[in-house]
Amino acid sequence: MARKFTFESRANTYIPALFIFLVFAVNGAAQPSLSLTSVITTGLSSPIQFVNAGDGSNRVFIVQQGATIRAYDASFNFLSVFLTVSNVNTGGERGLLSMAFHPAYQSNGLFFVYYTNTAGDLELARYHVSSDPNIADPASKVIVITIPHPTNSNHNGGTLHFGNDGFLYLSTGDGGGAGDVPNNAQNTTVLLGKMLRFNVSTSASDPYYTIPAGNPYGNEIFDLGLRNPFRWSFDRMTHDMWIGDVGQDTWEEIDYRPAALTAGVNYGWHCYEGNATYNTTGCSAPSSYVFPVYTYPTANPAAAVTGGVVYRGTAYPSLQGYYLSTDFYSGDFHLVVSDGLGGWTTTTQTLALTGITNFGETEDGEVYVVSLTDNSVSRVTADPIIPVTLVSFNGYINNRGVSLNWRTATEQNMSRYEIEYSSNGVAFTYSGAVPAKNAASGYSYSFADPVNHTGIIFYRLKMINLDGSYQYSGIIRFTLSNNVSNIITPSVIHDGLIHLNLSLPIYNSVELFGMNGALIKKENIEGRTGDIEVPAGNVASGVYAVRLSGNFITTVQKIIIQ
Repeated sequence: MARKFTFESRANTYIPALFIFLVFAVNGAAQPSLSLTSVITTGLSSPIQFVNAGDGSNRVFIVQQGATIRAYDASFNFLSVFLTVSNVNTGGERGLLSMAFHPAYQSNGLFFVYYTNTAGDLELARYHVSSDPNIADPASKVIVITIPHPTNSNHNGGTLHFGNDGFLYLSTGDGGGAGDVPNNAQNTTVLLGKMLRFNVSTSASDPYYTIPAGNPYGNEIFDLGLRNPFRWSFDRMTHDMWIGDVGQDTWEEIDYRPAALTAGVNYGWHCYEGNATYNTTGCSAPSSYVFPVYTYPTANPAAAVTGGVVYRGTAYPSLQGYYLSTDFYSGDFHLVVSDGLGGWTTTTQTLALTGITNFGETEDGEVYVVSLTDNSVSRVTADPIIPVTLVSFNGYINNRGVSLNWRTATEQNMSRYEIEYSSNGVAFTYSGAVPAKNAASGYSYSFADPVNHTGIIFYRLKMINLDGSYQYSGIIRFTLSNNVSNIITPSVIHDGLIHLNLSLPIYNSVELFGMNGALIKKENIEGRTGDIEVPAGNVASGVYAVRLSGNFITTVQKIIIQ
């Protein structure tokens, strides 16, 4: 049965990679309480996306399904109709769906739009701004790619975002209908049901893009196995990828991949819906797929997830590091955050506004939502959790370790600030504490951590109230002198022995993984130094990953066993 939705819109499989960092700010006992404040209530018609140009102007652009894009100033005063996109087929799930400004927009004036064309196919086009910064040049349009979308009008995706690598990413739906009968999402020669990646900075003439060298299938496909990833985003701080993938009839899902592990991912549709099997005929073993970090049941009124963003603004410290998403129909907001132990904590809050089609960010990272229900734009706000306002948290490296500094603007009923460190940004350990001064006008604090190790180290503050409630600051990280290169040898193993050359006893364990994430061998090396021989075991020839783990550092290196 097809989903009735205007815009429809697997514990993670672990694949080791060199230096994996998951950076989140974590809230403990108390969770932020969300609310919405309207900022645009008139003048809109079927708003579908909230975008900023990243050019320092602080303008915002509201994309409308009916093919127009409206420009607003930083105070949400209407400036102009920026563009009416030509050749757009609207109605149902069709229409103008997304836009993205080139990272160099301030100098090159280029931006991209994604829509369903009059033939019903999916189309990516490029435009140029005119001499008026608030109006685009409609005559500058060129078609970058047209993707056939036969048979059905639904499941078009899709969202455009530029990655930290400078490439343009686009999510597409599986072609519509129910159950992905043609199996488009698993077919690596079909561009439906995918995350696509384009290099759009290399060509001024047709073709207007090239295939990035790192695309795993030699074509536009970057990831596969998606049903209808209507809204997805990059974490603007860590560049991790978050995808809201609308389910069939049973499960809505949120998919997550850290920045270093986003290429070549198979998210499982139509073999799996959420964590549950759907149609596994001809499918691979479960270990071949990456499963969601969060699912919730499709049950009236909840019926279609709208993927969101990780909050990285400064106005609401209690929201730092939370991934915010919602359900189009129910108004349930889902908050997902690292639990500090390698897993996830999720909470749900129901707000009055439904029909949300997008979470957008201003240039400074504040979050807004657009709604089809009342043709509005609203700001996402959060109530403070404890009575402290953190103004800054930073530090520097010196010959004694790491010096941390933070400043508050207001304090009352505070107990202390605990300093925690981590080697991976997920699992944190207590390092020390500083008593709170409870200065009404704020106070400047410092803490010296005489840490002695190499590699990346993360820090955060645990700000504890007198009643025991607490919240975390954002996370900062430092790169200390790296003396651990070439400690795993050789890169090609012929005799079945992995050699570790350890000058310091900083590692506790060594693990051997297959490239599907399966743990093959683990050995305790705590306190050991020098040349350590680790038998690889009776494994087949192929590519593997060796991971060394310690209290302060994790090192992962690929090897080949012959």
